[in-house]
Amino acid sequence: MIKCNLSTYMGRERKKIQDVVNETGLARNTVGNLYRDKATRIDYDTIDKLCRMFHIGVGELLEYVETEKVSPAQNEEQAQ
Repeated sequence: MIKCNLSTYMGRERKKIQDVVNETGLARNTVGNLYRDKATRIDYDTIDKLCRMFHIGVGELLEYVETEKVSPAQNEEQAQ
């Protein structure tokens, strides 16, 4: 799964969601979803604006976190 670390960087710089909205021009809903790590998609332009604001790379903003692997047998048990 992909994890968004926006809340970490906002906390370090003591930024509120509205501060990020004002400084980047992004929609409040977009920033809020990324902050809560609830976004299901993200535009390149959004990534660019956030990376520029916090002076970080894409790999610092977004990271891959391996989820627990479930075997086919476990999937069948959960379905029943």
